[in-house]
Amino acid sequence: MVARAHTVAFEGVNARPVEVQCAVTPGLPAFSIVGLPDKAVSEARDRVRTALSALAIALPSKKITVNLAPADLPKVGSHFDLPIALGLLAALDILPRDAVAQTVALGELSLDGDLLPVVGALPAAMAAAEEDRILLCPRASGAEAAWVDACTVIGAGNLLEIVRHFSGDNVLEPSRPGEVTTDPAARDLRDVKGQERAKRALEIAAAGRHHLMMIGPPGAGKSMLAARMPGILPPLTPIEALETSMIHSIAGLLTDGGISRTRPFCEPHHTASMAALIGGGRTAQPGQASLAHNGVLFMDEFPEFPRNVLETLRQPIETGEVVVARANAHIRYPARFLLVAAANPCKCGYLTDPAQACSRAPNCGEDYLGRISGPLMDRFDLRLEVPPVSFTDLDLPATGDSSETVAARVAAARAVQANRFADHDALRTNADAEGQRLEEIATPDDEGRELLTRAADRFGLTARGYHRVLRVARTIADLDESATVRRPHVAEALSYRLLSAKEN
Repeated sequence: MVARAHTVAFEGVNARPVEVQCAVTPGLPAFSIVGLPDKAVSEARDRVRTALSALAIALPSKKITVNLAPADLPKVGSHFDLPIALGLLAALDILPRDAVAQTVALGELSLDGDLLPVVGALPAAMAAAEEDRILLCPRASGAEAAWVDACTVIGAGNLLEIVRHFSGDNVLEPSRPGEVTTDPAARDLRDVKGQERAKRALEIAAAGRHHLMMIGPPGAGKSMLAARMPGILPPLTPIEALETSMIHSIAGLLTDGGISRTRPFCEPHHTASMAALIGGGRTAQPGQASLAHNGVLFMDEFPEFPRNVLETLRQPIETGEVVVARANAHIRYPARFLLVAAANPCKCGYLTDPAQACSRAPNCGEDYLGRISGPLMDRFDLRLEVPPVSFTDLDLPATGDSSETVAARVAAARAVQANRFADHDALRTNADAEGQRLEEIATPDDEGRELLTRAADRFGLTARGYHRVLRVARTIADLDESATVRRPHVAEALSYRLLSAKEN
């Protein structure tokens, strides 16, 4: 008779249910695992056999077949050890088959029977809740999975504890959720001397999740400004925290089951590969773009990234997700990030300073920024030049609002947008609005429409650029607590868009 256990296989952040079917039949002694297992899953038979031997459980001299259904779904990872062991123990009538069949299990077994933590406990708990089953996992992963209220999570330290739990000798207590981790205090925006226009652009970008490009010479403060973006963004909502934590769970980045309400801030180096930025590799792991979901993706020295890597950003900027294509599957990861890019005006960085510019100026500037394609540049809602800061400004006391003050204005604008898009699950900020919905919320008054039309004709704005100006104007109006998009809002939005007529 076939015994059944249950587990999951991961496709991106989605956990696909997998049934572990175990049969012990007469025949030559063998232990085979079928159902498209990878190398780590195939090696589970040796780990399971040795772990059972540590409990003084000897496998019978019969043919043992473990089938992982559906058979056409690739099975990857060491978390199949525990469900295979449970299915085998149920097939040997050591554990009750009904109780095992009501459990979703995942965990890696050591040779002495201890359970080692695995990635993906949080999405596995979501899948178990949908199937109305209990999740059984290593104790180190229990705090992470217990954040799913609809699922009972049992964390065990070793295989012996699980056997005693199912037999009723020592029933394990459900796991408790981990702590809400607190990140170090964010850097204050007041630390940036001068650059008032850049600070304003940073506030607008944070309020509406608008992508921002900063171009300026070395030492102007571009990286310093970007590092202060997390300090003015509102905390993650519970839904956003769960979405972000599921991606970090798949990547193995959750510590002690803790979930952070601070928005992620990812800053890949300009030597990062396409797989590192977008995701991929042998197991199609999430990249920096997905790890920055609901947060900030800061790309310093933007033109120094390989051209093919930069071009892969065009799809997630528009759709909010990354699709990693493989021969047997397409893996999707959420990637709704706020892109902040910084670049020097040329290779040497001093294009605007005749005393320091190289002999190739101004051609070096065109060649350097020409590495960024027009369609990609067109996707930045805000583009501004960051001039160098004079020494006299550095000697002056800090000016401008603190991060706390700016964050309060950003939070108020985000609250307006949350109410505006309350009936649209796919829309959260002004940057997400498009089509008819964008026309309803961002149509300017007559003077604003006239200004926008003249600017579009004169500077050759693309259709995408036109709509992005409307989104930014709507965000500026929200910061101004205005229900209508007026001419000053459109004018300010255009001032951040028309960095160079050639770029549009």
